[in-house]
Amino acid sequence: MGTLANLKALVLRNNSLTGELPFTLKNCTRLKILDVNENLFSGAIPSWIGENLHQLKILSLRLNRFHGSVPIHLCYLSQIHLLDLSRNNLSGGIPTCFGNLTAMMETTVISNEIVGGRTMTFPSTEIFIPSNVLLMWKGQDYVFLNPEYHLKSIDLSSNKLSGEIPKQVGNLLGLVSLNLSRNKLDGEIPLEMGNLIWLEFLDLSRNHLHGKIPSTLSKIDRLGVLDLSNNDLTGRIPWGRQLQTFDTSSFEGNIGLCGQQLNKSCPENNTTAQPQGQAIHEDDETSVLYEALYMSLGIGFFAGFWGLLGSLLLWKPWRIVYLRFLNRLSEYILLMVELNATKCHRRLKG
Repeated sequence: MGTLANLKALVLRNNSLTGELPFTLKNCTRLKILDVNENLFSGAIPSWIGENLHQLKILSLRLNRFHGSVPIHLCYLSQIHLLDLSRNNLSGGIPTCFGNLTAMMETTVISNEIVGGRTMTFPSTEIFIPSNVLLMWKGQDYVFLNPEYHLKSIDLSSNKLSGEIPKQVGNLLGLVSLNLSRNKLDGEIPLEMGNLIWLEFLDLSRNHLHGKIPSTLSKIDRLGVLDLSNNDLTGRIPWGRQLQTFDTSSFEGNIGLCGQQLNKSCPENNTTAQPQGQAIHEDDETSVLYEALYMSLGIGFFAGFWGLLGSLLLWKPWRIVYLRFLNRLSEYILLMVELNATKCHRRLKG
């Protein structure tokens, strides 16, 4: 196969092929699609994929037995649109250079088409290579026709990846689907993920992520599927245009999380800003208690203030007596000040 210099698509999906990927495939430098998912390939992911196959738009190594780390050489795939390394035995961290995948950084004006009974999107000014790829999309397997033109996706799920999610992922502005679920990732969810305004699918479930859910995720208007379940996230679930639309299943399995989506009140009862038109639901007993307290304060102030000053203003004899009392009090205070000052002066002289 390494002699097929003009080969553009190699699809070996759903077989029982074993061993390592043939080294000679590095000579197929015009490959745009390399799909070997659902086989028994093993060994490390070859570095020559990134070093030689610079025209790759689809790389699917899903459901094999590849092990070792994710090679940083894959960052050389500047034209990659779909990167699927899921359901292998990969370990180590996610390369930070993934934030430099040029094609995924670009946003494209797209138009709708119906493909296989589903609404798909892809540019209308491309020459298609007839192809299809099996991809986990929103929790189910789908066959996508020409996915390199309407779907920008990274799927590293169901491996043994560890470390933090690189904040550089926020540079991939054209990304539509990101699946990092079922790994051993830790750290916090990067704030930069809020930059992925084209994202429709985000699955970070079944990891060891901790900290708060960044409020920047609420900026992603297109987000249709969100799964942050079974992590170690804490704090209040942020309110926003999108986050409030997801149900319990998106957040369950995080003991420290609270909020309306989980029907769990947060320990702090501080009033938080919510979107316009959203009522703040408070406990009935607490509401009645505060209402009674404010009412008693108002009545007490009214009775004390006007009970004293009102009588002085309305009754002249009381007003005269009160003013005389104030005059005598002021004279007494001045006299005591003068006496104490004289005594101190004498003591200093003595």
